[in-house]
Order: sequence, then C-alpha cells, then structure tokens
Amino acid sequence: MAAFKTNPISLKELLLDCGAGKIQLPDFQRSWVWDEDRIISLIASISQAFPVGALMALNVKAGADDLFARRPVQGAPEAAVRQAPAQLLLDGQQRMTSLYQTCMRPEVVETITARQKRVKRWFYIDIRKALDADIDREEAIVAVPEDRRVKSVFDRQVDLDLSTRELEFDNLLFPLNQAFDYDQWQTAYIQHYMAKQQPAMLDVFFEFKKKVLENFTGYHVPVIALDDSTSHAAVCLVFEKVNTGGKPLDAFELVTAMYAAKGYRLRDDWLGIKGKLGLQQTLQLFGRAAEQTYGVLEKVASTDVLQAISLLHTAQIRADQVAAGKTDADWSAVRASRQSLLDLPLEAYKTYRDPIEQGFKNVAKFLRQHHIHRVIDLPYQGQLVPFAAIMARIGDKWEHTTVREKLARWYWCGIFGELYGSAIESRFAKDILEVPVWLDGGPEPSTVRDGVFRAERLKSMRTRQSAAYKGIHALLMAQGAIDIRSGQAFSQTVFFDENVDIHHIFPWDWCLKQGMETKDFDTVVNKTPLGARTNRILGGIAPSRYLERLEKGHGDAPPIERSRLDGFLASHGIPPELLRADRFDDFLAYREKWLLGLISRATGHAIAKASSVAEEGEDVVDADADAGPLTDTRADMDGETTIAETV
Repeated sequence: MAAFKTNPISLKELLLDCGAGKIQLPDFQRSWVWDEDRIISLIASISQAFPVGALMALNVKAGADDLFARRPVQGAPEAAVRQAPAQLLLDGQQRMTSLYQTCMRPEVVETITARQKRVKRWFYIDIRKALDADIDREEAIVAVPEDRRVKSVFDRQVDLDLSTRELEFDNLLFPLNQAFDYDQWQTAYIQHYMAKQQPAMLDVFFEFKKKVLENFTGYHVPVIALDDSTSHAAVCLVFEKVNTGGKPLDAFELVTAMYAAKGYRLRDDWLGIKGKLGLQQTLQLFGRAAEQTYGVLEKVASTDVLQAISLLHTAQIRADQVAAGKTDADWSAVRASRQSLLDLPLEAYKTYRDPIEQGFKNVAKFLRQHHIHRVIDLPYQGQLVPFAAIMARIGDKWEHTTVREKLARWYWCGIFGELYGSAIESRFAKDILEVPVWLDGGPEPSTVRDGVFRAERLKSMRTRQSAAYKGIHALLMAQGAIDIRSGQAFSQTVFFDENVDIHHIFPWDWCLKQGMETKDFDTVVNKTPLGARTNRILGGIAPSRYLERLEKGHGDAPPIERSRLDGFLASHGIPPELLRADRFDDFLAYREKWLLGLISRATGHAIAKASSVAEEGEDVVDADADAGPLTDTRADMDGETTIAETV
C-alpha cells in the first residue's frame, strides 16, 4: 500500500521548483495540451484565490537508479534536465505547466486555440476589469499575439498595442509573467504616472496589487506526496486513478518509461529508428502477401507482444519452481495481465523478445496455410498472443506434421468453442502451460476439451462479428473448395487475384423476392467463398438460372461441363440438384449438416444438433463420420433428396 502525506505548499515555491528541475514529470505523462481558453480559466481562478484542486507527486529517493524515465516541465530551462528531481508530478501536470509558462517565463507561450490551431500568446490581466466586481474575471484575462499587437481588418488595423512597457501602463494591462515578481514593473509604473502627473493612477495599481496580485503570491496548493518507497506498479495504478480526465495509459507506455530509466529505448524497438525497422513494422510486413495492404498481423499491438513475453517469462519461473521441488501451493501464477506487464523485468524482455518475434511470424505462416490471409478474416485477434508464445516455446517443432495437426485442432477448438471473446487472460495461461505438454504426448489442453461447437449457433452466424463465421470461411477453402466459375482452388495467389470473399449461394435479392425473411437466408449456411467475378455472375437471380449461365458460358467465361460444375459445387458442400431445383429449405437442411461435419472434423468433437446434448431422435454429427464433399447426388423431385455417394 502506498504511504503518503498531504501538505499545502506555496504556488510560487512549486513553480520555482518546476523551473529548477526539482519537480519533474514521469515520462509516461503525455505532453502539455491545454488550449488558451482553459489557461485563461485557470488564471482567473488563481487570481480570485479559488481552489484549483490538489496535486499528487511521488517523492524521489536520492540517488535512485530504478526511477521512471523523466523529463522537466515543458518550458523549463536546459539546466533542469540535468537536475536530479526531488519529486515526480503524477497529477497536476497541465495546471502546473500552464502556470509555469504563463506566470514565470519571459518567453511567449506556445499553445492552441479552441479550434486546435497552434498559436503563440502573451497573457495579461486587465487591471480595470479585474477590479470591477460586475465583470466576470475570465473577461479580464487577455491573450495577445507574439508581437503584442491585436489587429483587425485583415491585420491592417491595430486595436491594441502592448509592444512597450509604457503601452502596458497606458492600457492598464499587467503582464502575467510578472505576477510573482512585480517590483520592477511596479516601480516603472509609478515613475510613468508620476511623470504624467497622474498620482491617482497609483491608487489603482495598489488596489489591484492587494485584490489580485497578492492572491498569486499568497496562493497555496494541497500536495499529496507519495512515499519514495512506493512501487512502480502502485505509482502506475495511482496515476490511472487520478488521471480520469485523460486517455488511459496502456501498459506499453508505462513499461517504456520504466525501461528508459535503465537506458533501454523500448519505443524505438517497437516503432523503429531511422534506417532500421521496428518490431511493429517487421511483423506487419511479414504478415502480408505480395502487394497486400493489410496482413494478418496488422493489428498486433505492442501490448500483445508484451503479453506473449510475460507468458513465457512467468511460465519459466513456474517451471523453475517445479524443478526445485516446490509444492504446487508455492508455484507462481502464469500471467499475461496488465500487472504482469508492469512487473516484467527488462532482462526478461531482452531474453524473450526475439523468440516471440519468430513466434508471431510462425503464427502468420500457420494462418496462411489455413487460408487466413487478411486481418479482417482473423477470427480472434487475442488468440494470437498465446499462439505466438506456444510457437516461441516449441520452436521448429511446429513444422512436424503431427504437431501441426494438433495445433490446428487447438486453434479451431478455440474458434468454434468461441473461447477467446472474454476473460481470456486465464485461458492464455492454460494454453502456454498445457498445449506444449499435449504436443509432447500429454493430456488434451483445456481449450481442446472446452472447444465444442453448439449446432444451434450455425444459423445465427451472419457477419464477421462472429469468430466462428470467419472460421467456416477459412475451413471451406482449406478443405478444398473450388471457385465455381474458374475451377481454381483458393490458393493465396487466387485468393487475392480473384478478390475472394464470402457470398450468398441463394442470392439476397432472389430470396427477398420469394418473400423470405432475412434471418432465414442471411446466414453462414447460405454463404460460401467465391471470387468477385463469380459472384457477379450469380447476380441476384435464381440458382437454377446462374448454374445455366455457368454451363453455357457467360461473358468471357467459357462453358463448363455439368459434371465438372457439380464437382465444383460439391467441394463447397452444395448439393447441385437442389440448387437446380431452387429448393432452398432442402438445401439449407443438407448444408447445415454438411458444415457441422466440417466443424466436427476440425475440432475432433461430435456435435449434437439443436442442443449441446442430443435428445431422442436428434442427429449427432461425429468427427469420424463422413459428411465430406459430395461427388454425386440424386434428387427425387417429388420427395426428399437422397445422397447416392459421398466421399
């Protein structure tokens, strides 16, 4: 638990410490981003002695070498960089940076407008307006351009000129960067108005000093200071809790800051530096086919890589504990949680970084072998994390046939069991512990045991939002589906050349014209992979008509012999005679059973139709049963279609 103290500290002292580098920022803090309107609002509050909230800082132990990477408050002089900080500011960066830049520095403030336009501004307090109780204090805070001239009429007319100190006096506008050290400005102001024989103007300034400026010099800010023994993890957690107004930091940003303090540039390793690719681009390029824009590894995030490394690191710690004879009660947890990333030592990252890179590359090879080429077709992004860790752990062993077959079964069980949609970190841990053991002849892993597909899900899968929907698309191509126009198998080259995607078998427009409800025909059971040109031939007409087109030849496509076309259809689990008769209901019933057989063989599980446990009279599709591609069908037009021969 983090120990802390709360003390009110003079605002002037805090700002001086910012300028001297005694107060700095942990590097995971984002840059100063306040616009001029928010700065004006803050200045107005200070000028009226209104509270602006507490600060939170971490006390820094003298000589600490395991600190977060740090940087001075934006605008602090170069000397501040070399100063060892006494505190790191966790909450209050935007307020302190705004006040330091506007109230302490002799330089112009670089900020943005409400419309996000970059501008340079000097800030003033209008003395007359600040003393008028009927005027909102924010109206008394004036921001002027870098040349201190406010212009209109396309910059041809000067409405306000503050380019000299005398003009500041005449316009009764006090420069905010003199707020904590106004003696010289005050002396010059008195001399200016005494020379003009206007002694009454001295009373105006003295009233302003008493009612406004003394609010700055006497202002105190509550500071919650965490003890210097507070752990990195606790600091990060506290920062996340107090930083509710900003974008939450991800673990990669926090780990980057911790590693940077040890001299390791994690961000450069991920994003690359001039002349050298980072890990992110290396994986993205490897995951793409030739001339492909987005590959299968396109969305692998920095935190995914850290999670995979954490799995290997914590699994190795556990293995060492087992080897040392510790009882299971003393074994460390295998983790890929946010906390485990914050606990990941730099040496562990260096140890496992290259094996994990190769692990992700091997995963990409596996996915391509199983006809998953694009990130849009990837069933579960999250499943890549344990997969890469498993690949890193087993090395070249994955290339052996029996190992590849087992990995495929584990992969499809995860997809068709829909096991990686939520609460996946605990499954990651089971995968890295259980799958490598299974590959060496051990018991089936949890993901394989749990990965049973529910038959009733089949008709409800309609879009790519379902991982299993994408899985069926890939399985159809992998098991030998042939494009029904060109007769080409869906190799990687054909996939991209022909712009293959999943399309309706009984076309959408035709189904609507028959009065069907969308829920009945817009399902994966009525879809299959087709090339773009093939799909255009199908073009919203009855299946009987587009099959006739294919047989006779259409456009630049040559005629296709009926027996060959039947073979093309059978490779998709489509009974040709039912299509030629436009018998949608019979087709749907047949293909549903055929697809369940396909899934059953991929997962190795029997599938009970209509429920997870077969009831009396229900069909059960078994992985060992043959529901494979048809080679010949015979239809009884007055009754049910019968399957004469299957392979």
